[in-house]
Amino acid sequence: MNKRTFLKSTSLLGLGSLVSYSSIGKIVKSVAHLPVEAVAQDEEFWASIRGGYKLKPDYINLENGYYSIMPQEILEHYLDHVREVNMQGSYYMRTVQFDNKNAAAAKVAELAGCGADEVVITRNTTESLDMIISGMDWKPGDEAIMAEQDYGAMLDMFKQVSKRYGTVNKVLSVPMDPESDDEIVEMYANAITPKTKLLMVCHMINITGQILPVRKICDMAHAKGVLVMVDGAHAIAHIQFSIPDLHCDYYGASLHKWLSVPLGAGMLYVKKEHIGRVWPIFADSTKKDDDIARLNHTGTLPVATDLTIANAIDFYHKIGAERKEARLRYLQNYWVAKVHHMPHVIMNTPSDTHRSCGIANVGIKGMKPGDFQKTLLDKYKIYTVAIDSAGVRGCRITPNVFTTIPELDALVNAIKDLG
Repeated sequence: MNKRTFLKSTSLLGLGSLVSYSSIGKIVKSVAHLPVEAVAQDEEFWASIRGGYKLKPDYINLENGYYSIMPQEILEHYLDHVREVNMQGSYYMRTVQFDNKNAAAAKVAELAGCGADEVVITRNTTESLDMIISGMDWKPGDEAIMAEQDYGAMLDMFKQVSKRYGTVNKVLSVPMDPESDDEIVEMYANAITPKTKLLMVCHMINITGQILPVRKICDMAHAKGVLVMVDGAHAIAHIQFSIPDLHCDYYGASLHKWLSVPLGAGMLYVKKEHIGRVWPIFADSTKKDDDIARLNHTGTLPVATDLTIANAIDFYHKIGAERKEARLRYLQNYWVAKVHHMPHVIMNTPSDTHRSCGIANVGIKGMKPGDFQKTLLDKYKIYTVAIDSAGVRGCRITPNVFTTIPELDALVNAIKDLG
């Protein structure tokens, strides 16, 4: 059976039943010799990958940025873990719980290119980064730098810290279409003073999809004696990178987004030399100050989620990080290229395609984002999320590897109709 026949047979199988675990490996192997750019546009291949998901047929899901649906392979592993933990009960919790969680953290650390002694599993990006913001040794007059496009939960924590300790928050605005990386770096640099203690920056801005030059920002800030915390909620398993290459001090991400771990999984990276300077949310007197585990004492947790992290990473590697990133970027570029020139359209994502990947944001002139979102769902059966903050007014579009070109064409046609 040649590649085309094999892909077509597995694609058709996906229409009536789910592609088996072993089939996914065979599907990927059939394109392993091809350049990733070619695979990114191979609709038969991605239709076959789609066959490994069970999707709700009532609407086209273009809001995968909040939570990415698990493929059945990961879901079945998760259910198996739930059953096993339930069968063992307290025995599991008192014997191997922590060893298994450490193993999951080590696998995440390997994925992120950092040491296992610098990573802990959390519930989400908010928990990870709010722990750093609230856990620093703030003094009255200390300054923190952030952007209005940063995630609201972290901005709220900075506000709370300001009220509690008398710190000063400097809120900037990231340009949508910078002339160069230098424009963004200089914006942050110009806000730094001798009182600046922490700078927060998004790796990928959640409301627009803009990817920021994190390493350049970190190097600039460090030269001025300022620590940098990175919000990587949307970067893990979306774009390829290594945390140490970013030169940041703290990095938080959600694993239930693009990595497709069950809901309630995140990660926190703290550079080894900084672990002892962070006050944990919950105290743990049994750990040494330089032990990353002291930041992870959060009580009883749904441990089956931790166990599934390894399965999700294996699935991610099976598809291939390079292939996934190329596909997500291709999908975004496909629909954006068809609508950005329309006179009634507002694009809220950088025009330079290298400054974004799978996420983009589009608005309709004269139409409120909430009305746009409602119309897409009610009239066109397309599910998105409305964004109306930080100067961004539109709907965020986040396809996934199971998204098809006809589904994106439906989005394009809907946008065209609203002109």
